[in-house]
Amino acid sequence: MDLTIKNGTIVTATETFKGSVYIRDGKINSIRKEGDSVPLSDNIIDASGMYIFPGGVDPHVHFHLKTPAGYSSDDFYTGSRAALFGGTTTIIDFVTPERGQSIIEAVKQRKAEAEICLTDYSFHVSPVEWSENTESELNKCIHEEGIPSFKVYMAYKNSIGLEDDEIGKVMSVVGKSGGTLAIHCEMGDAIDVLHSIFASEGRLSPKYHAFSRPAYLESESVKTAIKLARETECKIYIVHVSAEDSVKHIREAKKLGQKIFAETCPQYLLLDKSKYEGDFQQVAPYIMSPPLRKKEDNRALWMAIADKTIESLGTDHCPFTMKQKEEGKDDFRKIPNGAGGVEHRLELLYTYGVNTNKISINRFVEITSTNPAKIFGLYPKKGEIAEGSDADIVIWNPEKEKTISAESHHQNSDINIYEGVRVKGGVEYVIKAGEVIIRKGKMMNSSVKGKFLKVDLNETNQEY
Repeated sequence: MDLTIKNGTIVTATETFKGSVYIRDGKINSIRKEGDSVPLSDNIIDASGMYIFPGGVDPHVHFHLKTPAGYSSDDFYTGSRAALFGGTTTIIDFVTPERGQSIIEAVKQRKAEAEICLTDYSFHVSPVEWSENTESELNKCIHEEGIPSFKVYMAYKNSIGLEDDEIGKVMSVVGKSGGTLAIHCEMGDAIDVLHSIFASEGRLSPKYHAFSRPAYLESESVKTAIKLARETECKIYIVHVSAEDSVKHIREAKKLGQKIFAETCPQYLLLDKSKYEGDFQQVAPYIMSPPLRKKEDNRALWMAIADKTIESLGTDHCPFTMKQKEEGKDDFRKIPNGAGGVEHRLELLYTYGVNTNKISINRFVEITSTNPAKIFGLYPKKGEIAEGSDADIVIWNPEKEKTISAESHHQNSDINIYEGVRVKGGVEYVIKAGEVIIRKGKMMNSSVKGKFLKVDLNETNQEY
């Protein structure tokens, strides 16, 4: 099958120009600038007045995540469907084994769960303990399973979190391989102490979730992670950065030449701690970790995106229903942490970043697609509009307007943290592997399914 997209404005991380794209056999076959002849096909999309972006790459989602309140409400099918409606064609989820379970067995189990995914996908593997088998299993992930990225948690010590010395051991293995370690930075022991204090005082309403996870517990944890990574020569990726002081530590480490990357999420750019005032129904949707911060933190994060301290925008997509949130109506510690966002990532950043001149349209493409693909070994197949790249393309209408609502979104939840937010600029078409998947707000019948993206560090572009 072939497809021609003509008369659009092609936008990459480095260029903006009017032109056309010819797609054949799922790949970008040729690109022509305005005035040059372009191969025509029986299938033509006229993109006049619209942008042509590479499909979005969301490096941080949690589909079908097991929690005490049940699985997160999006499985790999519904979550990837929402992603496609928002212009994201590739996601990276997680393999989180049970303690005592073989990591390789957990990888196989997760791959089976992801077979219904509509987007292409990869994984970060999360070791939740250090045992005599951990080093060999991490190396098997890298060299046999094609998964060279991992994630550790400095919080949640009673379930999936690791102690600092264990994190150092993981870093040593990952660093030697040339892989990347993503890190959830919060001081878990201190959070547990605050939880106990608030519980003993009867302060268990949802707003105390934020009080139990203050910004300094993130920023101090970031400092520790940077120190451990420097000692082990490991490339690290700090997930969901939310605090101004965290940005300062990351910026300083980068100036010293350390291999460190940082991600933030739309909620930390656009929402603030005022969301924690109100009754349970109003506050519960915003219970996430780390919690929402001050407006000053919002501003610091925008600046960090602009000056390239932060290279990547993920969502930490992990939605729940209100019924699931109500598991903690009498104790904030039992409210499942997380919110949806994979569908809204591009439209929010475009509206409140590009349209307000906080970032350029090229920077928009860079942090939503190109950089995540580069950091995690998926570039140039993903994250680029270039001859030979996968034909995962978004045709973007800059005049399209809507109001975000749980009534009209595609994620499998009855709540939305961006309820009532207006956006301008959105998806007109989504093309996945050369086939039109989304056309003017409707999903087309398609035989295209997502595929697992095996990463070979010897073959992938190593710009990062």
